[in-house]
Amino acid sequence: MKVQHHLLLCATPTKALCGDPQIGAASWSRLKQLVKERGLEQPDRPEGVVLRTKADCLRICAGGPILLIWPEGIAYGGVSPERIGRIVEEHLIGGRPIEEWIVRRLTLQR
Repeated sequence: MKVQHHLLLCATPTKALCGDPQIGAASWSRLKQLVKERGLEQPDRPEGVVLRTKADCLRICAGGPILLIWPEGIAYGGVSPERIGRIVEEHLIGGRPIEEWIVRRLTLQR
């Protein structure tokens, strides 16, 4: 199976240092809905599937909820159900990151 993106959302933190857990949970629900509706989780998708993981903490303890998108290493802050729609359409489908919402860029060290 080819993977296009892996989305990690700090949706339900046990220690809510970075954001409101209720907004995180609502954002997770919206993310699941849009990934399914847009067919992004289909194994035969030519671009590859979009995986999603609900995380407790992504160690960016401010401006959350945080959505981290791999392999780009782009972390979006202030994620809400409303912002999820734009992130899915513009970044995941359109290939255009939303610069004004990016709080950090991370790299994978090998």
